[in-house]
Amino acid sequence: MSQSFDFTSYNNIKRLAEDELEALWEEYLKDKSNKAARDTLIVQYIYLIRYVVGRVKVTLPATISIEDIAGYGVEGLINAIERYSPQKNTRFETYALIRIRGAILDKIRAQDFLPRSLRKKIKDIKNAQEHLKQELGRMPTTAEVAAYLDMEADKVTQIMSEDTTMTSIYDKKGSTDDSIEIIDTIEDTNKLNPQEQAEEKNVKQELEKALQRLPERERIIMVLYYQENMTLKEIGETISMSESRVCQLHAQAIMKLKNILSENRTTRLRQSIIA
Repeated sequence: MSQSFDFTSYNNIKRLAEDELEALWEEYLKDKSNKAARDTLIVQYIYLIRYVVGRVKVTLPATISIEDIAGYGVEGLINAIERYSPQKNTRFETYALIRIRGAILDKIRAQDFLPRSLRKKIKDIKNAQEHLKQELGRMPTTAEVAAYLDMEADKVTQIMSEDTTMTSIYDKKGSTDDSIEIIDTIEDTNKLNPQEQAEEKNVKQELEKALQRLPERERIIMVLYYQENMTLKEIGETISMSESRVCQLHAQAIMKLKNILSENRTTRLRQSIIA
């Protein structure tokens, strides 16, 4: 049974200060049976669901209700809170966004919202694509698929846009507890050499530490802007703030990060000279 949340009431939620939120996390992580602490954390991070729902809903058929999607998202958020561990060196917001989206897509994938006749047409198109791929040695164009099936290209595009068959990269390969998730088996074609990997790791660690020194609102804005590719307007709508104010805080965060990173480099230089 999916849970729901009234997004219209989000603006009335009192956001905790950064130190209060940290204290709440410490309280919950010490005792994960503390339902009151968990529920408070859910409310504090409910804005993440609103963001994911806004991005996902535009790609889904109108037959799927926003309420259902939001309910699936709540389940994902709860799962993220219950499974989160600071030792993973991943920000909770980033981890939660992945879990929320995964929960929504997994729930939708498990259901069949399409009529049988439309599902058959989708299957026919996919079979045609596979046949032409073998014949041509490449992925066929929409026009080629349409010609093969004696259909209009626009019709092929329209039918395929209704396909909601999804595979989650967080599915496990196998059924045992030791099975790994599909995401862990995907090869990185842009893999760096060992030296580049070490340098990139150092940069990421340094930036992560610098981000942790920012105030909560500025840190969230940076994550949503650079990791989630949201516009300043979208961020403002998500965290109930004007676009101009988001722009101001973003600029402040950039300056603070530059100062922090410059300070860190200066400290390392001093240490190397003393050594």
